[in-house]
Amino acid sequence: MSPRDLSCEEVIERLFDYLDRELDHQQTAEIERHLSRCRDCFTRAEFEKRLRARVAASGTVKAPPQLYRRIGSLLDRFDDDEPDRSH
Repeated sequence: MSPRDLSCEEVIERLFDYLDRELDHQQTAEIERHLSRCRDCFTRAEFEKRLRARVAASGTVKAPPQLYRRIGSLLDRFDDDEPDRSH
């Protein structure tokens, strides 16, 4: 079975699965073949790769304690507004 050529729309639709390495060998090869021929899709894929790397390198920021308290109180209020579903 010969590999098929993907459209740009198909590549963009599968791009995040490709970057997350969630595709099988054939799907990965189809996308890589398209990226080797399509400058626009290649540029988009490179942008997404670099963005992910930059986000990963930025580390994490711990939320301030008052934010935790506020979210907790909002969740408590939400729980109080829920009807009793034990019936």
